[in-house]
Amino acid sequence: MAPPLLLLSGIGLGFGGEPLLTGAELSVMPGQRLCLVGRNGSGKSTLLKIAAGMVEADEGERFVQPGTTVRYLSQEPDLAGFDTTRAYAEAGMGPGDDPYRAQYCLEHLGLTGDEDPGVLSGGEKRRAALARVLAPEPDILLLDEPTNHLDLPAIEWLEETLRHNRAAMVLISHDRRFLEALSDSVLWLDRGATNRMDKGFGAFEAWRDDFIEQENTERHKLDRKIVRELHWLHRGVTARRKRNMGRLRALNVLRQQRSDQRQQVGSVNIAVGETEKSGKRVIEAKGIAKSYDGRAVVQDFSTRILRGDRVGIIGPNGAGKTTLLNMLTGTLSPDTGSVKMGTTLEMATLEQSRESLAPHVSLQDALTGGSGDSVTVGGQQRHVIGYMKDFLFAPEQARTAVSALSGGERGRLMLARALTRPANLLVLDEPTNDLDLETLDLLQEMLADFDGTVILVSHDRDFLDRVVTSTIHFEGDGRWVEYAGGYSDMLAQRGELATAEATSSKPGKKAKSKGAASQNKKSGKLSYKDKHALETLPDAMAKMEAEAAGLQNTLADPGFYTHDPKAFEQATARLGAVTQDLAQAEEEWLRLEMLREELEG
Repeated sequence: MAPPLLLLSGIGLGFGGEPLLTGAELSVMPGQRLCLVGRNGSGKSTLLKIAAGMVEADEGERFVQPGTTVRYLSQEPDLAGFDTTRAYAEAGMGPGDDPYRAQYCLEHLGLTGDEDPGVLSGGEKRRAALARVLAPEPDILLLDEPTNHLDLPAIEWLEETLRHNRAAMVLISHDRRFLEALSDSVLWLDRGATNRMDKGFGAFEAWRDDFIEQENTERHKLDRKIVRELHWLHRGVTARRKRNMGRLRALNVLRQQRSDQRQQVGSVNIAVGETEKSGKRVIEAKGIAKSYDGRAVVQDFSTRILRGDRVGIIGPNGAGKTTLLNMLTGTLSPDTGSVKMGTTLEMATLEQSRESLAPHVSLQDALTGGSGDSVTVGGQQRHVIGYMKDFLFAPEQARTAVSALSGGERGRLMLARALTRPANLLVLDEPTNDLDLETLDLLQEMLADFDGTVILVSHDRDFLDRVVTSTIHFEGDGRWVEYAGGYSDMLAQRGELATAEATSSKPGKKAKSKGAASQNKKSGKLSYKDKHALETLPDAMAKMEAEAAGLQNTLADPGFYTHDPKAFEQATARLGAVTQDLAQAEEEWLRLEMLREELEG
């Protein structure tokens, strides 16, 4: 077996208080795809920086095979000193690298290469940094949240690019679909230590749950053993004290073992302060349109959003998702058309940008607005420290400046602040950015239990599939279309016509049709098989049309997905199959009818 390209052994690191890393291990073999997972604040980014040689550990060893090239993607790249994004990306190239790769990557990530780094947003800086690490051909890629701030086309391009990349990779990401597609091993960082599974991310969560259950069983056994030893000690066997001093020392060892075990960090406790129910109709838009500088951003879009709906908005960066969202929520007037808001609406908004978090403000003041030490959640006063704990912040972080928080901690802070406001309509713009997988799970559960209505913009395919009941998708030229279900359901529905067209244009099918037509022409009449098909196809098509109409009516029920997601998926798949069969039957009937007319003429 080939030696590892990169090896971290016995890594320890602390910043005061409880150590962040204790004996962490990491090995990267040639071509290996390893995803590094763990809760926000567990030290994933720090371990990746140690692997990149940017942070020195307090203890342990780092070994890199001589000649191995490593490229690291930071969450907060520094582009200072470069005139353009192209210059920054090209600076990462090495001897022998294709000089055009930098421009190629920039364009696929939504940049031209001529941008001034000094005026870029945080998301644009990260895309430029991504182009810089992808343009060369390193032996190892260390990628910290590469999908953050990317739209879906860019994420899918990145996924495909990395799939064909020969480099070994270590990935940190909250995007389940991305990790499932690319990983072959998982390194779980938990309470400072690493646990490895040599399977892809798809098997991780079940493995992690089994691991925690086994750990809890072992802890329970240790607790019971300590209780038995304490019982023996308190009985006071004084006559044999010398003989039993060894047993007393063993009890102290057990106590120390129990003390040294770091407990699982508590779960995030997410709840939204609900107010009175809104009216049944929350938003109704009719023929709304908006243009800027002669370019249609939204044109002739209509929708009706009812109480309890969860609506996802999907589109590439710059398509107009925020414009559409602002029109639907009444903060922006359309050029034409109308938007009617329902009655008794109370709206809470989670913005994509973290810029409203002033960097010098403390965590406590960001939650309370600087007015005391309490927050109102669900109509009840709560001490800010207790509310902080619900979102996994330690009490000692109350006076920590926002600028000192990690990206994940800032994401949790924004979520905590947004949910203090009573609401029956939640408007969430990229709520999944920087949140760890456990927090995403709990956010999903909160949205499922929320009695109001949700409108969200997201590029997280798995989160959309788990949460939304309908999807508004950008189709180009200002056109937006609403589909039932989540992201995968939208793909299935959008792919039906394309699939039918692709099927009808397959060379093999055309050749077969031409061969059959040639035989019919030689005989001067239709074959029995073709004649039978021509007679029976109309009835068959009528049945398919009736079934498709019934399925469409069923899927149009806004509560169907919420009440029975499995049945909804089955109905969506069946609708796709029926629609494809109907298109093929119509094409075959048309071919035979034209052939019949030709032979009879």
